[in-house]
Amino acid sequence: MNRKYIYPLVVIIVTVALYYADDFINNESDAPISKSLPANTTRNDSNEFDDSFLPESTTGAIVEHNFFTLSYSEKNEQAEWVAYELAKTDLSKNEYERPYFIEDKKVKTKSADWRNYKNSGYDRGHLCPAGDRRMSFEAYNETFLTSNISPQDHDFNVGIWNRLEQKVRFWAEKYDGVYVVTGGVLRGKMKTIGDENVSVPNEFYKIIVDVSDGNYKAIAFLIPNKPSSESFYEFAVSVDEIEAATGIDFFPKLPDSVENKMESTIDLKAWGKK
Repeated sequence: MNRKYIYPLVVIIVTVALYYADDFINNESDAPISKSLPANTTRNDSNEFDDSFLPESTTGAIVEHNFFTLSYSEKNEQAEWVAYELAKTDLSKNEYERPYFIEDKKVKTKSADWRNYKNSGYDRGHLCPAGDRRMSFEAYNETFLTSNISPQDHDFNVGIWNRLEQKVRFWAEKYDGVYVVTGGVLRGKMKTIGDENVSVPNEFYKIIVDVSDGNYKAIAFLIPNKPSSESFYEFAVSVDEIEAATGIDFFPKLPDSVENKMESTIDLKAWGKK
């Protein structure tokens, strides 16, 4: 082949190779999850979420997966809430190879592409933590759907938010399981990242419910999306306050007497806080 044709051909090949390498050879936080979840996935009875604890959906886009349920906000390209039960039997220290992120095919409007987060300065913060779903690879793998992530400040993600996630696992062990609802506050003026304008929440919330002794009790947190060395208890609020911040009715299926008491109470001692 004539030399004048060889050099341009080599340049084209190298350019294409670098493009795909940039997409697929990334560090752990940039990586894309295995191509698909198992087609024969079934939901174990122990992982079925009691829908009486499901919040309302302000978007009408509820998506049920095998190990969590979510309400997707297309406007903000993330879930407005993710809800799941963390049973005591779910707690595990199983180690799995970290999978790649993929879009959630159950989201009819298409969930955000993981590349929106690339070089954004924000972590792909799990809403249902991978650490809460180590009981099987199927469950662990499912947490890497892009419908289950939200832009989080790195130090927030690995700091106060991670400490709270660990405490939730402690409560699941202590109370023989808890119900969890979590997400970002998708209101007010927010930054956006990526070509799809993924909203960056200014605050994240987490609500934990225990019914182990036959009575309902809840503890809730509303934490700014920024580094903090403070105890997460400093950010404890009532569920009513999170409802006011988000515009979401969290437990509309519970009897009013139960809902009203549980949502208005802040009782840290009931959760072991001295």
